[in-house]
Amino acid sequence: MAPLAWLAACLATGAGRPAARGMGPGRVLLALAMAALGLRGLAFGDFAGTWQRIPVAHLPAQDFLVHLAALVELATGIGILVPRTAKISAGAMATFALLWMVLLKFPAVIYAPAMEATWLGAGEIAVILAGAWAVFAALAKPDGRLVAGRNGMRNARLLFVLALPTIGLSHYVYADITAGFVPAWLPWRHGWAYLTGAGSLATAAGILFAMWPRLAATLEAAMLGVITLLVWLPPLLAQWHDSSAWSAFLMSSAIAAGAAAVADSYRGIGWATRGPQA
Repeated sequence: MAPLAWLAACLATGAGRPAARGMGPGRVLLALAMAALGLRGLAFGDFAGTWQRIPVAHLPAQDFLVHLAALVELATGIGILVPRTAKISAGAMATFALLWMVLLKFPAVIYAPAMEATWLGAGEIAVILAGAWAVFAALAKPDGRLVAGRNGMRNARLLFVLALPTIGLSHYVYADITAGFVPAWLPWRHGWAYLTGAGSLATAAGILFAMWPRLAATLEAAMLGVITLLVWLPPLLAQWHDSSAWSAFLMSSAIAAGAAAVADSYRGIGWATRGPQA
């Protein structure tokens, strides 16, 4: 079967699994984004900029760690597209993102807890973690206690809810910087900064209080995807050989894909469903 036909069949049928566990678009996007991050690391031989900044200068075996991280990203990205390895790959991706957040982002939060940027850095990785966790929970047994099944899915969504305010509030705390990223051809640049920040906060509230959570999560993923295309794709096209341009575009893509994977977890409920049913 041709690769595109195989992928279409997986999306339609879940590769033999029940429809609720099928391969949704968020899972595919997360897989592609993480695999691309791995390829970027192998091609440039460095970490993904500020998102993977190692705080120790002259770290021993840094080249080894760079390539190890890249290989993990590439292998887990490919692995969650393959039915037989999807569950273990999703678990490995979630573990990788957890270590990434705890080892590289939490020290900054502890050192400067009053600085919103440190929370933003942790929150961005937490969205990727939530997406990988949601994929793992969907593939695991439904009676898991903490990380798998229904409880795991609930906890992944809760992590997503906790992560989104760090992104939304940054648009207000750093309004001028955020507005500077808005394309110059768009009017009311500060307005777009405030509006997108409010969107992330509204999504967190919608999921937390079960107010149209599927719609909220899907709109958040779509918004982050549009931001990726409008803000980070043009610099990449202008400087396609620049490692930092690839890092920014692919990290933004991975964050949007993490949100899309969480949105996938709501497949099977109506777009306007709210309350206990959601």
